[in-house]
Amino acid sequence: MLAEELVRIGEKIISMRKIQDSIQKILKLRSSGLSQQEAANLLHLDRTFISRLESIGEVRKGKKIAVFGFPLRNKDEIGKIAVDHGVDFIWLMNEAERWDLVKDKSALDFFNQLMELITKLQSYDVVIIIGSRRWLKIAEALLTGELIFLELGQSPIIGDRVLNPDFFRETLVKLVKE
Repeated sequence: MLAEELVRIGEKIISMRKIQDSIQKILKLRSSGLSQQEAANLLHLDRTFISRLESIGEVRKGKKIAVFGFPLRNKDEIGKIAVDHGVDFIWLMNEAERWDLVKDKSALDFFNQLMELITKLQSYDVVIIIGSRRWLKIAEALLTGELIFLELGQSPIIGDRVLNPDFFRETLVKLVKE
């Protein structure tokens, strides 16, 4: 068993574990939809403490953003850029992963997985679609949020394509500033 990290501040002994556990509770309550005041009341804290805590950890304000795209040769690079800009949901695949998604699955299993993805994407304010125009048309029919389309090529795209990372970064910077 690992020793608990304790910090001495004057006469006080502070438990890092208790602080981390409390922060996790606060963030779980807030992300579940409770207001700062409601979370503060439940945990017997000041609302201003929760506000300051959120300010310390804030990556960005604004719209919830998702990125979905394939077939990307540079998916790891694009994914890292998305993470660095605080994108909330990232699903990027290369050509092999795209085919693995459907291989060895029943039609029902694939349909259920697809419906889960669509349901998840519907909860985002902005969805960046990376792929062919065919997928943009499908997204327009199924999703209610704002769509940003970054075209990799004409349908059907065969083989992995490279998305210009600088262009992607600029797109995210513009979205985050809005």
